[in-house]
Amino acid sequence: MITRRLYNKNNMTKRQNIRKALIIISFLLFPITIFYFSPYLIVIGASTGVIAGSMIIFTLQFVLSLFFGKAFCGYACPGGGLQECLILVNNKKAKGGKLNYIKYCLWVPWIISIVILFVRAGGFSEINFFFHTTNGVSLNAPFTYIIYYGIVLLIAVLSITFGRRAFCHYVCWMAPFMVIGTKIASWLKIPILHIRADKTKCIGCKKCSKQCPMGLDIKSMVENEKMMNFECVLCGECIDICNKKAIKYSFKSI
Repeated sequence: MITRRLYNKNNMTKRQNIRKALIIISFLLFPITIFYFSPYLIVIGASTGVIAGSMIIFTLQFVLSLFFGKAFCGYACPGGGLQECLILVNNKKAKGGKLNYIKYCLWVPWIISIVILFVRAGGFSEINFFFHTTNGVSLNAPFTYIIYYGIVLLIAVLSITFGRRAFCHYVCWMAPFMVIGTKIASWLKIPILHIRADKTKCIGCKKCSKQCPMGLDIKSMVENEKMMNFECVLCGECIDICNKKAIKYSFKSI
């Protein structure tokens, strides 16, 4: 029995080590991938009738969220990688509630402006994945460093000032795509990756809540058996910290 517990614990630790390695590598690659996550290039592309690479990436995020929810945020987001490193600086829980809606207040006018620009351009006339990405963050284009470090600084300041993954909570322009995808999957009863709980196994230790990088009250969610939270990034930290296996991944309709 002890050997089995140690084996399971090692496997869980291994999963989180792999996840954290992936998300940190994603951040290290951010100077290369930054323009494929750019909300600005979508606007510039729309004004000339071009579907830019970032628009393709965001569309792909939406499609994948129909089956994997916000797993991208927990396993592959470059901004998430930086923020999880900054938890070492500020491990406080970022305030949620109404503040979480700031990103939607930014997202809606952004989407509306994209639609208007495409209409004014007469629709889209070209799909160019490499639109305005030739140099990346390069010495040949010093201005790109201002963009890169500006985004990094924004993420860092929010995380250090307000706590765990504050950028995800308040500003992230990618999250709404995946939230909408998750809601559609729920409405259509599509099998989707999510977290489920068995409250009968919970002993109320609160380790899950303390471990959650998004600062969610996992214990209360388990007690109410309502694990659906659109701020959850499906990182699995709560699953792996629970000694009683009260929380698990599930791939069923919700």
